[in-house]
Amino acid sequence: MSQTELEFDEFVDITDVVCPITFVKAKVAIDELDAGQVLAIRMNDGEPVQNVPRSFKDEGHKIIKLTDGEDGTYTLYVKKGEEA
Repeated sequence: MSQTELEFDEFVDITDVVCPITFVKAKVAIDELDAGQVLAIRMNDGEPVQNVPRSFKDEGHKIIKLTDGEDGTYTLYVKKGEEA
């Protein structure tokens, strides 16, 4: 069974940074998108997986999916919400 990749407009890899910089780097990337566009964020397991999705949700963005890369990383797909 093959897993189809979700479509996204922009990709950011935050596996090389630690909290709280992880969210800051991802937030800068989503801020550059238009409402309705999708950002894919590759992050490490642990704190980022727990904190980044929640932070995006708190800011009014929609979490589409979190996929396990099965290598200690996850990819989070976030749809940018309407501008406040």
